[in-house]
Amino acid sequence: MAHQIIKSSTKINKMKQKINIPKRLIKLTFFMAFIFLLMQSAIYAQDSTTAPRKAAPLKIKPVKHTFESSMLIDDQTVMVPVKGTFEADIQHRFGTVQNGVKDLWGVYASANMRIGFNYAPINNLYLGFGLAKDNMLLDGSAKYAILKQTKGVYPVSVTYYGNIGYKTITDPGNFLFTYNTQRLSFFNEVMIARKVNEKLSVQVAASISHQNSVPGYYAQKDTITYAFKEEKFDLFAMSVCARYKLTAGTSFIIDYDQPLTRFATNNPHPNVAFGFEFNTSGHAFQLFAGNYSLLNPQQNSLYNTSNPFGFTQTGGTKVPGGQFCIGFNITRLWNF
Repeated sequence: MAHQIIKSSTKINKMKQKINIPKRLIKLTFFMAFIFLLMQSAIYAQDSTTAPRKAAPLKIKPVKHTFESSMLIDDQTVMVPVKGTFEADIQHRFGTVQNGVKDLWGVYASANMRIGFNYAPINNLYLGFGLAKDNMLLDGSAKYAILKQTKGVYPVSVTYYGNIGYKTITDPGNFLFTYNTQRLSFFNEVMIARKVNEKLSVQVAASISHQNSVPGYYAQKDTITYAFKEEKFDLFAMSVCARYKLTAGTSFIIDYDQPLTRFATNNPHPNVAFGFEFNTSGHAFQLFAGNYSLLNPQQNSLYNTSNPFGFTQTGGTKVPGGQFCIGFNITRLWNF
């Protein structure tokens, strides 16, 4: 009996020893779990004190396509294509429509044409040159976008345009030009435009045209010689033009130019032009009727002889109106 009791006691002690080992493991496991929870709490506390990241504000971009082309009928627009854009232009003006069917409303009359090219070497700058048939006028131009209409920033677009013209026509015996500098003329303009909505865009501009020589004569009175200038060297003018989109690719366009300076004689007439524009992503075709035909801004401002409105001069001479000529502009763009 005693032997059985000892044997039972030995079994109990072995069972206790076997049970003691997993208890230590359980304690160790709980201890490690506790440390892990403390670490997680510390990490969470640190994360909770970090300020939330703000989303980067969206960059506001300028309004696109105020006009579909860099020019509208006889005037430049505020539009300057992006860097690397190359443009080829063909401008054509037929004769005036007064003769009706005799010359098919000017289509078969004497016409003027200009071929020009423009390139944007950097953003906001457009450089160009061209040659017109009348007086074989060679011109160079520069256009720079000063401001671009941007919602909440700039309500309008502002662009500067400058042009230099040189008459390359031959002049045997220096009958027209005593000096080569007299062949030069200059044009400076500031344009302000706004895209009112997706259909309507409007632009106003102020310009000054300069000619290096003016016609006139000398008169003598009491041994004093007077110089009479028929025109002035500088002429100030203003213009208004607008585009209204009829469809995605067709627009109605209108242009008005008004000289402000008065000459002693040979005052230039204003220009009224209206027509339609058809465009794609890289091509624009404008068909219209207007009074300008010289295809250069300072030449048109200084020397336009076609009058849209009839009037009677001070001496009673009647000047007929309606002296319009049909014309078109073609522009083609390439991006490099």
